[in-house]
Amino acid sequence: MAELTVQLRIRPDSTGNTISGSLEGEKGNFDDESRVLEIGSGDRQIDDFGGGGDNGGGGSFGGGDGGEGDSEDEREFGPILKFEDVMKEVEARGVELPPDMMEAAKRNGIRKLFLLRYLDLQESVWPLGFLIKYCSMLRNRMLADASFLFKVGTEIVIDSGCATYAEMKKRGKDFWAEFELYFADLLVGIVVDIALVSMLAPYARFGQPSASRGLFGSFQRAASVLPSSVFEAERPGCKFSVKQRIATYFYKGVLYGSVGFGCGIVGQGIANLVMTAKRSIRKSDEDIPIPPLLKSAALWGVFLALSSNTRYQIINGLERLVEASPVAKQVPPVAMAFTVGVRFANNIYGGMQFVDWAKWSGVQ
Repeated sequence: MAELTVQLRIRPDSTGNTISGSLEGEKGNFDDESRVLEIGSGDRQIDDFGGGGDNGGGGSFGGGDGGEGDSEDEREFGPILKFEDVMKEVEARGVELPPDMMEAAKRNGIRKLFLLRYLDLQESVWPLGFLIKYCSMLRNRMLADASFLFKVGTEIVIDSGCATYAEMKKRGKDFWAEFELYFADLLVGIVVDIALVSMLAPYARFGQPSASRGLFGSFQRAASVLPSSVFEAERPGCKFSVKQRIATYFYKGVLYGSVGFGCGIVGQGIANLVMTAKRSIRKSDEDIPIPPLLKSAALWGVFLALSSNTRYQIINGLERLVEASPVAKQVPPVAMAFTVGVRFANNIYGGMQFVDWAKWSGVQ
């Protein structure tokens, strides 16, 4: 771990995350697998958390004509509010709905408890309330998982803490003299943590599917029906086939690899510039070779696409099992403690594994 942070400037444990949480409303709590946001009254169209699925049939995520699935949704998520009722609730709170939620309310209505969840979040203290209103990425993930910020924070604290300890042990008395290098590494690591946690997080989707044509439009539509992670929970009216889950693994691997390569360029580039500048002023026989930029970035891309993607998909599945257990539902801190423990162990293992990969590839 220490050797990695000195030479590569990006920490191997700055990797993705998976989450599933609970949604709370006025009349009850949602279980940790809650992921379907139904926005429909006539055609029963459902906007979903983290993707959808036609289960090999048509393209609709609906619940049919008031069958058993609709009854279960009614009990769990509450009634669908029509546009007029939505506006009464919004005006009573003195807030405004974002454009995409307003469009959904006009088109089909919104489940009451999901609307109340958004209104409660939007009224949170600054800066959370501000971000919920103007940052749809955060808003949609908080609607799908109340513990989203806790898991992001856990990943950042564990990652940053492990990296800081490793840096201080490795640099020793030179830590403060090289603080700017450590600080740059820390900032890049935090950005990576946030990005990768968000990639596997379930999210609420509002609006119509992409209408773009051509290859890019087809890719967007294909990606929109995939689950947010391999072990994404199924809900009534929203099922995922085995092929969709397998496709998700490779799709997320591409995203992970892209983030790894991009952040490898930035992090390793900063490290190389600082190392070069210092050696132009004072050279030493103890100086280590400057790692190759593109090769280091490529290693990061491959590592995140294969190792990190696999490990965090598994973590997502384990967290889902624990959070859905009767014990965790009765005592929520059990799930939180499990999240902290499994992510801490993963950070340690990921760091050691990356060092092995770096030595095998010749980067270190």
